[in-house]
Amino acid sequence: MKTKRNIGRIAVVICLCTTVMIGCKKFLTVEPIDRLTGNNFYQSKEDVESNIARIYSQFFEKLNESWVVGAIGEARSGEIFPSPTSGTNRMILRDLGTNDMNAVYNNTLSGGRSSGYAMYQVSIWDTYYKVIQSCNILIAKLDEGISGLSAADKDRYKAEATFMRCLSYFWMVRLYGDVVYYTDAYFAKQLPREDMVSVISKSIADLESVKDMMPWTFGEASQRGARASRGSIIALLMHMKMWNANFDSANATKYYESVASLGKELRASGVHHLYKLTPEEWAKVSKGRTEESLFEFYRTINYNDQNNDYAPLWDHFLRWPYKFPRYNQQFSIAYYSSIFMYRIYPLNGPADKRKDLWYEDMYANDGSFVLKKFAANVFASGNEDSNPDNTFMIFRYADALLLEAEALANLGGARESEAISVLNIVRDRAEAPRYAGGGTDLKNFIFEERCRELIGEGVRYFDLIRTRRILNPQWTMNPMTIDQYNRRAWTWPLDASAKNFNSKIVLNDYWTGGN
Repeated sequence: MKTKRNIGRIAVVICLCTTVMIGCKKFLTVEPIDRLTGNNFYQSKEDVESNIARIYSQFFEKLNESWVVGAIGEARSGEIFPSPTSGTNRMILRDLGTNDMNAVYNNTLSGGRSSGYAMYQVSIWDTYYKVIQSCNILIAKLDEGISGLSAADKDRYKAEATFMRCLSYFWMVRLYGDVVYYTDAYFAKQLPREDMVSVISKSIADLESVKDMMPWTFGEASQRGARASRGSIIALLMHMKMWNANFDSANATKYYESVASLGKELRASGVHHLYKLTPEEWAKVSKGRTEESLFEFYRTINYNDQNNDYAPLWDHFLRWPYKFPRYNQQFSIAYYSSIFMYRIYPLNGPADKRKDLWYEDMYANDGSFVLKKFAANVFASGNEDSNPDNTFMIFRYADALLLEAEALANLGGARESEAISVLNIVRDRAEAPRYAGGGTDLKNFIFEERCRELIGEGVRYFDLIRTRRILNPQWTMNPMTIDQYNRRAWTWPLDASAKNFNSKIVLNDYWTGGN
């Protein structure tokens, strides 16, 4: 594998070495209280900025542990395979693609076959709770009053901290299912895991209470996308409501109506838009901090930050001349199966600029396959063993548009024409034929459009779970039975360390009781 590379730090970071985290009881294995409760902290706007920066940085630590985004949001659907030229440590892709998560866990422990991936760390949730605690305490301190903050500042910081808290809970729910939920600043009580629908419902209410307190923009291009905004909150709300629409089906219509309303609000703001699909314009999107970004972890070599060698999702799907140096980058590490690629882009199918701009050898079942969607920002020297310099995108405008279209299609009736209109915003950008249809075909087409538009962005597996298409081999090469689905075979194993300081924690039964 390549040597470590310096990339960048999150744009909002002022000085991470001055920031600290706060803790309460050790049952979540958090940092001690004395790290943040001194009288010399939370005394100024600079202190708040520093803590917000640390919150972003800590969340990114979990994404930076290994090929996290690719593993949790893409590979488990079964369409990704290691190239024939890849080493045995890449067999983890096979384990992910067959949902053999105990093997993924065990084979990435120290000394295991795929130890470089360190995927066992995905099963450890401590860092998310550190983020949550820091958000809880910051919100409490803001309510107490901090010198030098205007009312608008207080509202914005409170909304920003609430966004990161809710993002943490949503992220954990998609990984582990039920989680421990709390919002008190200095929480000391041991609690059992709470039903995930309840956690998401509480997070939705929490986020809705601050949505309108968050500005659409900050007036600085350097913070666009890289710092939470109202668009970020809307995107997270849309995702949470679409998740609950499946698992809380009695209230599905209510969720769909709200998602449709949120999407309309986002479009009406005029703040976000799709960039043209040209090499120059798409390079800006993948680089980060554009009006197409709703939320991202901005990374750039110009800030001399470090990424884990394995962390960039696009690492697995690039080869020379999109990755350097030439002598050891002749083949991509992995590829998307031609079965899947023919499904979303039939041979001799309709025109679509994404096919030419984002792929090379797109039907190849070997290392010649390239997903060059993330290949634009290459180092000029070509002498480093490194990846292109791109952001870690969490929410993108096209994603929100397609969620809105999906919600409208599920409402049916007269709302279908609205769904088609929003869907065709994405189709028009791709210079693909406009969709005309309805009913079940419309719903299926929107799902496939999400596959086409969002490939490699870590959402496909979660789309399969929340729409229940994971149960149908028509939509995935790794289908589940309804029994597996109901027993939550889609979760990750929860590491036993979660029980160390909380006797009420029960691990994920599917991965401990035999499957």
